[in-house]
Amino acid sequence: QVQLVESGGGLVQPGGSLRLSCAASGSILSIYSMGWYRQAPGKQRELVAAMTSGGSTNYADSVKGRFTISRDNAKNTVYLQMNSLKPEDTAVYYCNLNRVLLPGAGPRGMDFWGEGTLVTVSP
Repeated sequence: QVQLVESGGGLVQPGGSLRLSCAASGSILSIYSMGWYRQAPGKQRELVAAMTSGGSTNYADSVKGRFTISRDNAKNTVYLQMNSLKPEDTAVYYCNLNRVLLPGAGPRGMDFWGEGTLVTVSP
C-alpha cells in the first residue's frame, strides 16, 4: 500500500548537523501528519517533531531551537534538519505518517512507520 524510504542517518560529531528524509509512495490521497520519532537504547520511543498538512508543528522540548521539520506535500516527503547535535540525540529515528487516506481505506485513514535510520552523535 504505502512504502516509506528513510535516508540521512549516520555518524556525526557533537555540534554537527544531519538531515533526515522520508519519502512515501503509493496510492496516497492525503496525509494528515508527518513526523519523526526516536528510540534510544533502553528507552521508549518518543516524538521528536511532527507537522500537519496545514503546517502546524509540534516539537519535543529537548530539540526545540535545534531541529526543524518540514514537508513537501507534492512529494509526500518529510524532512528533519538536525543542528547542534548532542550525544543524547543518539537513537534510531523513525518516520511516522498519521491518518493517511488511501482509496477504499475509510475516512479514518491508516498510520505507517518507517524502518528507522540510526543517528549516532559521538566524538
